[in-house]
Amino acid sequence: MFYEEDDFIKLPVLITLITALMTGGIVYIALSNTEGKALSYESMPINEIKLKEKDEKINRPYTEEVIIGAIGDVLLHDRVYEDAETEDGYDFMPMIKPVEEEMKEPDFLMANQESLPGGEELGLSGYPMFNSPVQIVDDLQQAGVDFLSLANNHSLDTGLEGINNTIDYLNSVDMPYTGVYESWEDYNEERIINVKGIDIGLLSYTYGTNGIPVPEGHEYAVSMLRYPEMLEKVRLLEDKVDVLIVHAHWGEEYARLPNDEQKWVASQFAEAGADIIIGHHPHVLQPIEKLETKDGREAVVFYSLGNYLSGQVFEYTDIGGIAEIKLEKEINGNSENVVLKNPKILPTFVQHEDHDNHRVITLEEAFEKGYTEKDPADITAHIRQFID
Repeated sequence: MFYEEDDFIKLPVLITLITALMTGGIVYIALSNTEGKALSYESMPINEIKLKEKDEKINRPYTEEVIIGAIGDVLLHDRVYEDAETEDGYDFMPMIKPVEEEMKEPDFLMANQESLPGGEELGLSGYPMFNSPVQIVDDLQQAGVDFLSLANNHSLDTGLEGINNTIDYLNSVDMPYTGVYESWEDYNEERIINVKGIDIGLLSYTYGTNGIPVPEGHEYAVSMLRYPEMLEKVRLLEDKVDVLIVHAHWGEEYARLPNDEQKWVASQFAEAGADIIIGHHPHVLQPIEKLETKDGREAVVFYSLGNYLSGQVFEYTDIGGIAEIKLEKEINGNSENVVLKNPKILPTFVQHEDHDNHRVITLEEAFEKGYTEKDPADITAHIRQFID
């Protein structure tokens, strides 16, 4: 059969009519199945599939990660701060600039400021009664240091005036600290720093102050390693933070291994709730160790970080380190757990030219350039002998 041109035009119209009739039939059948009941959206089959309402918030597990760092003793002998002297004051940045990049890798970096920066008005001095320029604080801060530990055997070298001057300057540049205090109020103020969602508590203690007594009525001035009093603040602070760090000024000078007293004190801090213990005073690097507490926790102790910047010239005293440890806070609903991972120390070296042009560089660079015969591989093996 042949169609005229007009027939092709009429064909779509015919298809549309047939489709409408079929649809109407389907609708009629659907309506007839309601048995005369009034229709509502609820009765339509499509509404039998509903989204389940959320009765409570869905908590998915996640992890917060923070890298904690620390450097060793900043002990400014006169030959060091004289080397930093300029027409306008003192500038230590050229000394620490070579490792600034490594210092800025941690999210939170601490330093042991062993010679208090009481400033020029008290008279600068080196060994045996130290008093340092305040500019060391500015330069450490610029290089990445976020917190200072100040309890050490030189804390009272310039008396309460040195402590008060130091604290005044730290407050003026917003550098937090612990270990020495200007009042009972300052002493009782808890040091808690939040770093990327992890609350970190900080304490600092020293074995003594070189025979200089804390002035009567000012017992708050320096935190001492006194048992069991030293553990009370650990227990109180431990309940309020995710991670508790204790700085301990202890041990024997120039000894490359911790003594029994250091090990006992570290175990006491760990059992009381400390998670990380960082040691100072031996002026040489000592090993890292992991401690397991009676309740199954793991604590990490860096027995000594050596000298970061000083004028000491005994064997190994020109080697220090930048310590690092990763904190992982695992959060699952109302459950939180902090795990310590990968403790390590990057060895550093104080290079100078007959006590001029002091520079803190990596030990690897110093070894490669022939500044020292101490092989970084041997030093690293020494550091890790308790954990590898």
